[in-house]
Amino acid sequence: MADSAAPIRQITKDEVYDAVAPTDFGAMLAIDRHLNRSTAFDKIISATHDHFWDPLDKKYIDFKDDFDPDAVDFIPDHLVPALLTDYVSDYFKDKPAERIRFKSQVGRWVMSSILHGEQGALNLSASLCHVLRDPGAQEYAANQTREEGRHVTAFAKYIIARWGTPLPCGTVLAGLLQEIVHAPEVYKKIIGMQMLVEGLAMGAFATIFKEWDDPLAKKLTQLVMTDEAFHHKFGKIWADRTIPKLSPEEHEIVENWAAHCFQTLLFNLVAPHQMTAIYEQFGLDPNKVMEGFQAVATDEARRENMKESTNIFRVLVKTLWNAGIITDRTKAFYAMYVDFDEFKAEGDEMVGDAIAEDGIRYLQTINFGINTGALTGVKAAAIAAE
Repeated sequence: MADSAAPIRQITKDEVYDAVAPTDFGAMLAIDRHLNRSTAFDKIISATHDHFWDPLDKKYIDFKDDFDPDAVDFIPDHLVPALLTDYVSDYFKDKPAERIRFKSQVGRWVMSSILHGEQGALNLSASLCHVLRDPGAQEYAANQTREEGRHVTAFAKYIIARWGTPLPCGTVLAGLLQEIVHAPEVYKKIIGMQMLVEGLAMGAFATIFKEWDDPLAKKLTQLVMTDEAFHHKFGKIWADRTIPKLSPEEHEIVENWAAHCFQTLLFNLVAPHQMTAIYEQFGLDPNKVMEGFQAVATDEARRENMKESTNIFRVLVKTLWNAGIITDRTKAFYAMYVDFDEFKAEGDEMVGDAIAEDGIRYLQTINFGINTGALTGVKAAAIAAE
């Protein structure tokens, strides 16, 4: 058990990320804070109006439609890992209606996990408001808190419209979110949430937008991506200002934390033991599902799957690689699942950026009544992160 009295090692390399204890409100009353406000996040903050949307306003998104997720086969088979096993595939061979309903429940699990992740992002952003000393960084965190709040509302409304209620958070994701939100170290919050969980979300949203045959899901994920692209840039600014200044010992600490978060997500997020309730609902034996997974989920299979640019875990590795967090010390672990040479050829553009750009143009037509070709928010955020 960690010593609660032990000093917190913030590994702060830029004063814009200076932090105080969450209980030290007195530090927020210091006059000098307001005399040295950073401008690092001003462009991202100012661009907020470009991608404003309201999940409670039907002109942005209407959650009422006639779509029946238990009757429409809207998720491709390759996005339902259990169907890759002989056991599950054979089980539903003569049960087409049940097969569609099973896939619908997997979609419900995915969207519920996203909802819980958005809740974690909301609480984490709020916690940054309590510890970041710089007023500019604090204002950015408050702005993101507002945006994460509308994401929670939107995904809850979508799930209620489709299935009536969300599913509980899986124990692995719940544990990681708890670890990140409650971490006193700012670097753990930023790497864990702003880079990895947000990167995971961008990959998931891009996949849903491109592959789910559900118009409402497509619209929802694109709207959320217009916000998430900015949140991801906050992590990039941190990395650009921090990683090059780390000592070898500090870099190892940061690199180990990133690998811990990645490995936790990679090997557990969609494991059968996280979805036991769904399998049992359809009369499937979770132990047999697990045996089926072990037969097909080889390292080579994972590697082949990651060659798809929208694979959510490939996005995570690219995020860490572009940030300079991965070194030769851990590169071999990630190289089991990705081709780093492909990253070099692709550059810094992330999956979802183009989708978010189109979404911002759509929002500008609503918010300003124009179809602008001007510099949009994602590009402005990219400039701000340079």
